[in-house]
Amino acid sequence: MSDRNPMGWMLSDAIETLARAERMHRQFFQLRSYGTSGEPSWEPPIDVLETEREVLVFVALPGVDPAGVKAVIEDGTLVVAGHRTLPAELRSAVIHRLELPQGRFERRVPLPAGRYAVRQFAANGCLVFNLTKLA
Repeated sequence: MSDRNPMGWMLSDAIETLARAERMHRQFFQLRSYGTSGEPSWEPPIDVLETEREVLVFVALPGVDPAGVKAVIEDGTLVVAGHRTLPAELRSAVIHRLELPQGRFERRVPLPAGRYAVRQFAANGCLVFNLTKLA
């Protein structure tokens, strides 16, 4: 049996786990410079699923109005861009924690080769792109 103090190694493991989670969070939401604007942007997390008939792209954008999101397919890549801004009523509030990134976002999603009919809708805090494969 180890002579290490259980409270000490448990605390050490917890701190290491928190540091790893913080690094992963920064990796997901790091600022980047994309597109022709050159404006700094952050990348929302995505899920991409493919079936025989379609490709589904889920873009996590809680608090973003889907009408303000621009999406285009350029050279086989789905480009999703827009802005997240604080609601007007919160601009004068005291903010105790602000973890959701604000400002311009852009995400480039390489697509499988093919032609697609695109339908977009919002569901559960995500903007969903349903790309139906065309024969």
